[in-house]
Amino acid sequence: MMTKIILLSLILSAHFAIAQSDDARKKNFNIKRDIAIEGYDPVSYFDNKPTEGEAKWTYTHRGIKYQFSSLSNQLKFKANPELYVPAFGGWCAYAMGESGEKVKIDPQTFKIVDGQLCLFYNFWGNNTLKDWNKNESSLKAKAEQNWKKILR
Repeated sequence: MMTKIILLSLILSAHFAIAQSDDARKKNFNIKRDIAIEGYDPVSYFDNKPTEGEAKWTYTHRGIKYQFSSLSNQLKFKANPELYVPAFGGWCAYAMGESGEKVKIDPQTFKIVDGQLCLFYNFWGNNTLKDWNKNESSLKAKAEQNWKKILR
């Protein structure tokens, strides 16, 4: 009986930890009109062709809604979502590394870094991808630390 209680307790603890984590993600992800990446298809970036998704191909992963440009891309995402979820909640990777701030992105300005989709601010002549490229490894490490702090 005691073993069953301990096992149930562990299962419930894991469930609540995931639920809290998903709540933190939803609260802190870059979401507009209830959709991540401003409606762009996360899989399309890995083909080097950022494409807007369509409402008919919407999928929710860990509390975040994504749209896809095709059923094929939606199925790819469903098969391995963590491969395609943007780094740092879809916020500007440079700003996350430089200051830990959540800064808007231009969904057309991106780079795949170590297999992760990184998005960048690119407005008014300020393309932060250029600055990122000058010091990528240090900025990426700082961005990862800052993002972990935000999700706590």
